[in-house]
Amino acid sequence: MVSATALCHGAATIVNAIATGKGAAFGIGLEAKVTVDLKENTQKVSAVNVKDPLLVETCVKRVLELFDYKYGAEVHVDSGIPIARGLKSSSAVANAAVLAAFGALAKRHGQIKMLWIDKELSRQQLLIAGEAVKDENVLEISVSSAKEAGVTITGALDDAAACYFGGFAVTDNLKNKIMRRGQMEKLSAVIYVPEEMAFTKDVDVAKTKAFTREVDTAWNLALTGDLYTAMTLNGLIYSAALGHPGEIAAAAMEAGAVAAGLSGKGPSVVAITKGNPDRILDAWSGLPGKLMETKTNNEKAKVIL
Repeated sequence: MVSATALCHGAATIVNAIATGKGAAFGIGLEAKVTVDLKENTQKVSAVNVKDPLLVETCVKRVLELFDYKYGAEVHVDSGIPIARGLKSSSAVANAAVLAAFGALAKRHGQIKMLWIDKELSRQQLLIAGEAVKDENVLEISVSSAKEAGVTITGALDDAAACYFGGFAVTDNLKNKIMRRGQMEKLSAVIYVPEEMAFTKDVDVAKTKAFTREVDTAWNLALTGDLYTAMTLNGLIYSAALGHPGEIAAAAMEAGAVAAGLSGKGPSVVAITKGNPDRILDAWSGLPGKLMETKTNNEKAKVIL
C-alpha cells in the first residue's frame, strides 16, 4: 500500500529529570530510522523484529486513532543507538515512529511539502486531508506513548525534544513545557558505552531525590545557557546517586573535554570537546565496553522516504 520512513537522532543528557521533573538534553549524531507500512483490511499494528515492540506499536496506534481511516500497520525499526544505555534510544525511536506514521498518512491522503527558508535550510511540512501536522502533535504522542509503555519516569520531554528538534532543549516535564531551546555548537562527542544495560524500571528514584537541590542548581545553569557546567555537574550528582564511577568523566575532562558526564540513568558517559577527540579516546581506551565517536546534532527529525 503506502509506507514512509522517518529519521530521528539520539541525544545525551545535560540534566537528568528523574530527581526533579525538570531536565535538559542535546542532540547527538547517532541515528534511528523507523518505517511504517500502512495495511488495508486490518486495524492491527505490529512491529517486526523489535525486541520490545510496545513503544513503537503504541506510537503508531495513537497516530492512526486520530483519523477515521481504518488502517493497520507493520513497523520496522533500524537504530544505531545502543538501547538501555542512557542515549535516548526510546525517545528517538518513538519520535521516528510517530513521524513515519504521519508521513505514511500524508502520502496516502495529503502531501509532504518542503518549505524553503533559504538556500541551505528547509522545513518539512506534512499535510493530511488539508491539515498540517504540528511539531507539538508529534511530541505529545511520542511522550504519552513512552509513558504508557513504561520506558520513562518523567515523560522525557527533554529527551524527546532534543532528539526531535536537534540542538538543546531545557524543559519542565511536569508542566510538559519547553523552557528554552537552541542550537548546539558543532562539537565532537565521544561516548563510552559499557556492556551492561540500565533500565528505567530498575532506577532507585528515591536515591536521586536526595540530591534535588543540587539537580535544581544544574537545571538553572542550563536554563541560563551554561550547558557545559550543568552537564558536568549533573554527571557528578547522578553518578554518586546511582552508583556509577565518576572517574570516567573526570578522565575526559583532564583530556580536554568542555563537559563530560553520565547520560540519563547511565551507564554511558558522554564527553564533548572543541578540540581533537583523540585525547579522550586515548584516556578511555582501556575501559571495558566500546567507544563511539560522533558529533553534536542540530538536525530536525524528518520523513526521508
